[in-house]
Amino acid sequence: MRWIGGRQSTNVDDRRGIGAGGIAVGGGIIGAIVLVLQLLLGGGGDEGQLPIPMPGQTQEMTAEEQAADDERAKFVRVVLGYTEDVWNQLMPQYQEPTLVLFRGSVQSACGSASSASGPFYCPGDHQVYIDLSFYQELGQRFGAPGDFAMAYVIAHEVGHHIQQLLGTSDKMARLRQQVSREEYNKYSVMLELQADFLAGVWAHHAQRMMNILEEGDIEEALNAANAIGDDRLQKESQGYVVPESFTHGTSQQRIYWFKKGFQTGDMKQGDTFNDPSLQ
Repeated sequence: MRWIGGRQSTNVDDRRGIGAGGIAVGGGIIGAIVLVLQLLLGGGGDEGQLPIPMPGQTQEMTAEEQAADDERAKFVRVVLGYTEDVWNQLMPQYQEPTLVLFRGSVQSACGSASSASGPFYCPGDHQVYIDLSFYQELGQRFGAPGDFAMAYVIAHEVGHHIQQLLGTSDKMARLRQQVSREEYNKYSVMLELQADFLAGVWAHHAQRMMNILEEGDIEEALNAANAIGDDRLQKESQGYVVPESFTHGTSQQRIYWFKKGFQTGDMKQGDTFNDPSLQ
């Protein structure tokens, strides 16, 4: 991915030197991992709040590790800047979110979060939260390395911000009070797949506007989408899948919707809530 020398967003709150222990907040791109743990331990828990304490671990960094972390921070700032450039053009009413960099744990309007929850978006404060250790986690634990795999993660979370601006998140909050957990899970999948679609739309227009893609970048994003599907995560963790518990979509679905967004670049093509295949 071409990013060195790109405009760095100023909407970044760097809290890497501040800790805030507690329970992680889910709802991010790898929230399905939490669901797997919940199933294994027989937990319940509310949507958006993890039922399992997973404190972040903050440890002293070497000078080399700190330099690498700072380089990743620059990358995240540039990617966020790219999302601003695209969505300000596509949406006249766009309001730029703040991205919070943290290490170990952090406080948000959605509660306390640890790095174990992965990147997430909090609709309560319109902010994206990322512990930069996830960059390494994506490659080492999930087998999805590469700059553009991480860019896809950021674009997905910004997709949730767009859903908040369009009122979709508020509708989901009301719906949650009206349907069973199993039924709500289906709508959660639709919400997450739409965020994947919006990440693809962003990639389409970022390439058109700024020529950011290099050979293999889209494959990196698709590999990341494949690695974090509900079915794959559950299969790897417990040996079988529980479709009615899916909250983010299968690997195949996540790949499909990102590709659709990238190929069409048309926000109107991403109405996952009325797609017959997801009913």
